[in-house]
Amino acid sequence: MGRILCAGLGPGDPGLISVRADRAIRAARHVAYFRKRGRLGQARRIVEGMLAPGAVEWAMEYPVTTELPFDSPAYGAALAAFYDDWAARLAGLADAGHEVVVLCEGDPFLYGSFMHLHSRLQDRAAVEVIPGIPGMTGCWHATGVPITWGDDVLTVLPGTLPEDELVRHMAGADALAVLKTGRNLPRVRRALERAGRLDQAWLVERGTMPGQRVARLAEIEAADCPYFAMVLVHGTGRRPEAPE
Repeated sequence: MGRILCAGLGPGDPGLISVRADRAIRAARHVAYFRKRGRLGQARRIVEGMLAPGAVEWAMEYPVTTELPFDSPAYGAALAAFYDDWAARLAGLADAGHEVVVLCEGDPFLYGSFMHLHSRLQDRAAVEVIPGIPGMTGCWHATGVPITWGDDVLTVLPGTLPEDELVRHMAGADALAVLKTGRNLPRVRRALERAGRLDQAWLVERGTMPGQRVARLAEIEAADCPYFAMVLVHGTGRRPEAPE
């Protein structure tokens, strides 16, 4: 029997892939990765030059990304069929005795697409997941400032939430990481302003990757930003005071 091995790739810099994931990727005979139709895909781009000669590549192309509202029935049905299909294909490869390494940006169990395959592959194939450094970790290190101090509570929010929900969470949080920004950035900015947190917010685009940009959110136009971007608000909590 083969197995499905998901390798977390970290925030984008190939140097931040774990030793274990690096070994698995370089030894893989079958490599699968998600991508938008017609694109190379960020996961595949991260491992450029790492794949073994002759490795079979399986590009799992999303049937829809931003063409439909993410909360529409059509979007949900298209994605469900997509994950069902690829879970069956991967299970078939494992049944044939192959090990398939599935690439996943960040950490697979933190908003990663592989989670939807993982749940479908239970009792159908042996599955193992190699953790990866979450993308938000790479982003807050890019700011050069600790994200939490002492007893600070870190709140992680998807930017897809309704604006009122964002405001509610932002107003009571010590430190914030807002994922899934992209075209949701204007709503995220409005919510931060309503919560009184805009002046504390940073926008990090393509953290740890070529083209990285770190800027105060209040100082830039908030029309749109790349998919690989997030908004951060650093905590200011308890810390030891130097003796006078």
